[in-house]
Amino acid sequence: MRQKYRMFLRGNVYWIQDNVTGKQESLGTKDRSEARRLFSAHNEAHRQPIINMQIARAYLLVGDPEVARRTWQAVMVEIVKLKDDETLRRWQTAIKDKAFDSLRGLPLMETRAEHFLRVMEKGRVSTNIYLRRIHNFALGMNWLPVPVIPKRMWPDFKFKEKRAITFDEHSKIVARETNPERRAFYELAWHIGASQSDIAFLEAENVDGANHVISYERKKTRELASIRFGKAVERILSELPSRGPLFPYLRTVRAGDRATEFKQRCTGLGISGVSLHSYRYAWAERARIAGYPERFAQDALGHNSKAVHRAYAKRAKVIVPSLEDYELQHAKDKLISVNFEAGRAVAANPQAGASLGL
Repeated sequence: MRQKYRMFLRGNVYWIQDNVTGKQESLGTKDRSEARRLFSAHNEAHRQPIINMQIARAYLLVGDPEVARRTWQAVMVEIVKLKDDETLRRWQTAIKDKAFDSLRGLPLMETRAEHFLRVMEKGRVSTNIYLRRIHNFALGMNWLPVPVIPKRMWPDFKFKEKRAITFDEHSKIVARETNPERRAFYELAWHIGASQSDIAFLEAENVDGANHVISYERKKTRELASIRFGKAVERILSELPSRGPLFPYLRTVRAGDRATEFKQRCTGLGISGVSLHSYRYAWAERARIAGYPERFAQDALGHNSKAVHRAYAKRAKVIVPSLEDYELQHAKDKLISVNFEAGRAVAANPQAGASLGL
């Protein structure tokens, strides 16, 4: 049987070359006897993959007696133990995905790439995402000697197109909402762009009324977000409790139920393609239009990554000053244009011009 690899010396270091593909790889040694052992090991690995797996399992059993019996269901259970709050709920829902059923009782050491591929064929985008996380967790815990699927070979996934909620849509929802707590919830989402869970769990202690600042720790990332608010938010806060939770009922409702309630209101108004998360997109897009500095926008949305923010704002450049003030200033700047031929400033809005003495 022809050997898969041949060995040669390049400079002082021994290399091997794949006789089929021509790919070359350094053995990382100058010692001939060590190079011969490595060279033989590569050829043996090609000739006897099953024996190799058995040998690897034997070595792993010495350090981890459970290695032969550990299944993917056991990995999922261990991951869930490390989560809390909203992240815990998401994981508990994710691991119930029926697409994972074929993996649950499968030992890690017996898993092949096609097992993962069949799971992803049955599942959705979320299946692909959580399977990667489960796989990476097993790798990180040294329960897998090598990746089941190399990083670059994982199938791509594409999210559904998301869009921002418009001001008109938001206004219709608020105008029709009869529950004052829920109406204030939607209005606050429009002005500060926080996630629905972060807003629902806000407390009066998160509000610094003297300095007009709302500060809170994001539940998803544990990062601190701070935003200065203007008169519109001040009016909303004045109608909410001055002590304890700002939204005492909504904080007791599951995120999925809050989303369902919002969708019902949208459906009743003939609004489609938006969710509560669309308020974050809307906030970022408004910040872009108003020329809001990116570093402020990142602080407001609780992201350190520019790439994440650009995804929200469609490549706009997230908050410390009030967005409301920026919008007012942006509107004022638009009021005056310069007539170079006449050599004087001309108000684009006659009433504004009169107030400016033009």
